[in-house]
This record gives sequence, structure tokens and C-alpha cells, in this order.
Amino acid sequence: MSANPASTAPEAEQPTGSGSGSRPRISRFPFWAQIVVGLALGVLLGWIARSQDVSWLVTTLDQIGSIFVQLLKLAVAPLVFFAILVSITNLRKVNNAARLATRTLLWFMITSLIAVAIGLAIGLITDPGSGTGLTPKDGELSETKGSWIDFLTGIIPTDVITPFTELNVLQIVFMAAVAGIAALKLGEKAQPILTLSQSILELLQKALWWVIRLAPLGTVGLIGYAIADYGWDLIGKYATFTADVYIGCLLVMFGVYPLLLATVAKVSPLQFFKGAWPAIQLAFVSRSSVGTMPVTQRVTERLGVPKEYASFAVPFGATTKMDGCAAIYPALAAIFIAQIFDVQLGIGDYLLIAFVSVIGSAATAGLTGATVMLTLTLSTLGLPLEGVGLLLAIDPILDMIRTATNVAGQALVPVIVSAREKILDHDAYNSASPSPIDSFGDDDRDEIRDAEPKTAVPATA
Repeated sequence: MSANPASTAPEAEQPTGSGSGSRPRISRFPFWAQIVVGLALGVLLGWIARSQDVSWLVTTLDQIGSIFVQLLKLAVAPLVFFAILVSITNLRKVNNAARLATRTLLWFMITSLIAVAIGLAIGLITDPGSGTGLTPKDGELSETKGSWIDFLTGIIPTDVITPFTELNVLQIVFMAAVAGIAALKLGEKAQPILTLSQSILELLQKALWWVIRLAPLGTVGLIGYAIADYGWDLIGKYATFTADVYIGCLLVMFGVYPLLLATVAKVSPLQFFKGAWPAIQLAFVSRSSVGTMPVTQRVTERLGVPKEYASFAVPFGATTKMDGCAAIYPALAAIFIAQIFDVQLGIGDYLLIAFVSVIGSAATAGLTGATVMLTLTLSTLGLPLEGVGLLLAIDPILDMIRTATNVAGQALVPVIVSAREKILDHDAYNSASPSPIDSFGDDDRDEIRDAEPKTAVPATA
């Protein structure tokens, strides 16, 4: 029996090497390079489709992008339910679980507050709504609305089926949390259900991984259709606003986050981005925090966060932690729409924006787009909801950087909390590398997972 540990480690390491015992592997084009090629090809095809008025190409690009997003959405409802359920029950394996959960939520709120402050500052400095040539007549009433009444009353579902069929992620999270807490109270009696839930979650993640592999193709369709349908002229009208969103998100990702890592967690910011890059890259393309969640959790574990804690913090963050969609974007959008409709905002309004961003971010629910969060912000401020229609035209372009920021924050907070609670595996963190996303797929992904507990620090406070 004593020989088992010695024999297990080499087996876990073997697939990454070129030993004679491993199956032949064909050298593949790196995933990040596939994404870059997809971006370039999408821009080229979109330009051709628009400049040459090739209607069939526009339709094809639209269908390719739509199918990719639909495949991601297909897994959202069951993935969120079982991920939240399993993550809550996994907390029983972690000492001081309540403290970890509280610290996680606290840092979600702190980083959201910083992000919304940056968004407001950029909006007040640049006046994104002035000089656009847009008028209130250009807006149209959004079909998707959000209000505090809807937000509060909409948490509790009327039945257990509708949230899954209508993809109401907030209600799914509520049901999963109730089921997870109930399972914890039942103890051993709930073990068969937990075992089944874990198996279903792994099945869903495996199936979703196949969809993720299609991201380069989806990129061609999504980017190509955006260029073909909207064109550079339309984007030009929103140049200041678009630049503001990108600058704000980049400031948070590459300014605030590194500062927090260096001063609060006392770890290397460069190492964080090296390890988290596969998830950030995929988020930029997929525009879905939930769709990226399996990769986000994997890179978070690779950065030395204990698996039991990461399996709680990442799914929790994928549905509630939205610095891009729920902080920077609604702050800038509110200022933009107020200027278009000639509404003066005061200090109280800016404080309301910050409050909505910190408290109401769960309304975004990790899906593509942030329309619900924006309508929630506008209705709170009393701004016309027709303003949402002004921004729908360029939403896909904005959503890429917003989602990348969301996912970066979802990986950041578990690292900060783990470092502060002294449960971060610093050896694993310092050795994290920007390995291709391919290493997290198929057999390699399972082998890396099996090898990780040998180097991970036990989740003790």
C-alpha cells in the first residue's frame, strides 16, 4: 500500500510529457491563436458582406454566431443549478466556510464599488452623450425591463419548471441554494443526491467543453455579423461611449485588479493574468460568464485556490460578480442616456447608481448582455427606458470587454480571499502559466484535476 503514492505522481505527470507510455498526440494550433484568427476572419468577412452587400454572407455569419450562443445558453440552466448546489455542499469540507463565504461576498461588493466609481468618473470627464447626433427619437422601448419590485419578487419562482424553461437564472440560483442548504442539513441522507448532482455537473461541464472548443468558429460569426450589420459608421456615433466602456474595463482589469493583488493578496499580478488568461480570453469571445464558468473554475484552482472553495466562489461569482456589466457599463450608460435626453443628474443620482451596481448585480445573472441591469438602473433614476434602445445596436461589441472584466473579477476574488485566509497554495500560484486552453479539455483536463490534490494546500484556516 505504501507504494501507491510513489506510483501515482508519475502517472499524473506522464500525459504532459513525451514518454513512451502516452498516446500519440497531434500538434494542434494553439487555442488563443485560433481565437485571433477567428477575430481577424470575422472582421474581414463582415467588411466584405457589408461593403459588397452580400446578403447570404450576412445571414450565414448571423446563424453561425447565434448557434454558438444558443449552444452556450442550452447548458446555462442545469449548469447553474447543479454548480450552485454542489458548491454549497462542498463548503462542508472547508473550515470556517461561513467566514469564507462572507469574505467572498464582501470583496465582490468592494470591487464592484471601485468599478462603478471608475465608470462614473470616466463618464463625467468625457461626456459620452454629447456630440453624437443621437436624439430621444432614436431610442425605442426595450422589451426586457428590470425594476426593484421585479428583482425582489422575482427571486422566488412560482413553480420549479418555469425558471428553467424561461432561463430565469436568479430563480434557479435561489432554488439551488435552498436545495444545497437542505442537503447540508440532511447530512448523510442526502449523499445519494449529492453524488448524482456531482456526476450530472461533470457531464454538463464535459458537454459544455465541446461547445467551448467551437469558440473560434463562433467568433467568426459574432464579430463578422456585428461588422456587417452595424458597420463602422454606426460605431462611430458611439465612439466616445464605446471607448469609455473599454477604457473603464481595462482600467479595472489592468489597474485596480493588479493593485489589489499586489497590496491585499501580496502576490504577483503578472502570475495571476498568466494563469487566468484562458478564461478571460474565452469570456471575451463567448460573452457569457456562465458559459465560461468551467474554465474559470479550472484556472482559479490552477492559481492555488483550494478546490473546495473555488467550487463555491466561482459559480457564485458567475451569477453575481459583474464588474463590467453591472458596474462600469450601467454607470456610463446612465450618464450617456441622461445627456441624450437632456436630464441633469445630481450627487444623489450618482450615489443611486453606485447602490444599484453593488446590490443589484445579481440581476445580470451571468448571461450575455446587461439589459436587465441597465433598465433596473434607469428605472431607479427615473430615466426613460427608451434609452436602452440607443445602446442595443452596439451591445455585442461592448459585451465582449464587459464579460472579460466580469470573469477576471470572478477569478480575482477567490485568490484575494484565499491569500488573506492563508489557504492559497503559493507554489501553485507562482508556477501558473498561460498554457493553452486545450490542456483543460478531454483526457488532459481529467488528468490535471487528478494531479492537483498532490500539490494543493488543505483548505484550513
